[in-house]
Amino acid sequence: MFINIELRIIIMKRLLGIIFLFCGASHLNAQKLSSSQDSIQVFYKDLFKDLKTGYLYRDQVNWDSIQAEVGQNLKQYSDFRSSLKEVSTIFDLAKADHCRVYYEQEQLAGNFETPTGKDFSEQWITKYTTNPEFEAKVIHEDIGYILMPEMTFTDVSKKNIQNLAQPMYDQIQEIKNSGKIKGWILDLRMNTGGNSEPMLLALYDLLGDHEIWGVLDIHKKKITSVKLSNGKYFNNSKKSSYITPEGALQDTAKVAVITNLATGSSGEVTALAFKGRENTIFIGQRTNGKTTTNTMVSLPFGAIMAITVGLDCDRNGNFYEYIIPDIQISKQDNFEDLLLDGNIQEAIKYISSEE
Repeated sequence: MFINIELRIIIMKRLLGIIFLFCGASHLNAQKLSSSQDSIQVFYKDLFKDLKTGYLYRDQVNWDSIQAEVGQNLKQYSDFRSSLKEVSTIFDLAKADHCRVYYEQEQLAGNFETPTGKDFSEQWITKYTTNPEFEAKVIHEDIGYILMPEMTFTDVSKKNIQNLAQPMYDQIQEIKNSGKIKGWILDLRMNTGGNSEPMLLALYDLLGDHEIWGVLDIHKKKITSVKLSNGKYFNNSKKSSYITPEGALQDTAKVAVITNLATGSSGEVTALAFKGRENTIFIGQRTNGKTTTNTMVSLPFGAIMAITVGLDCDRNGNFYEYIIPDIQISKQDNFEDLLLDGNIQEAIKYISSEE
């Protein structure tokens, strides 16, 4: 069974269906130009301009060479849509493995090696194909288990993020108040990305009042700091969203974070938030390696580009190309009986130990 995980790393198709409603005028202009080389030249002129001014690794790219090669390739196309094949060529040559262009129902990316079905257990594939939702429950009588999947949505208002985060927080809170919980397991094996803000707000009790992650520029200088305080999410000291917290924090309780090759992008940010936290262990496989920050820019004809502009870092300013677990386990998943899952078993050992 083959699964192209890259198609789910950012998972933007649902987002684009709404974004493009606001790009109608540009799309009509594309229809007017789409039968000629004019539209092709307009589109790629803006695409190159945005990459040359905004792409994180722009100074390491020979743009003259790429433009010459792509410009020659573009001469063979008679319409705009077919020319979009060259977007992948640009990303390949620029080594832009986290950049994407979205046009109508198409997602255009480079041809980089991505995990496939052979990299995962049948148990993982079966669970993943059900589009799993958030779970919070008690296992082994005294351990809180949290499954945090990807979260992709279009309304990024403070209120909507709060509406998404608060119910998840409340479920965790209910477990916290159910009795003596020795520790927590945070399962990120289904978290291919999306928006990390509601994820991190939901996990506030485990993270506490701390700086939890940030963004570095190309010189590894921190340009963004994200912190939690009293249930509020701050981005460079600006309040973004919030949950209403209750009870004592669990920010010194033992936490085992489980990752695998599907844990990517915002899933990796969620994992990064636990780097540098005391009483924390990482178990499973290394993460996908999309530990860079993207921003969205508009292109002609209603297209959108996700362009890499920074490096994700942990609370101490450390950048990781990908996160390597302390205890490495592969293909020992069991979502039908978590107590038979090799990752969970190691997590229980850690949480139950006296150290």
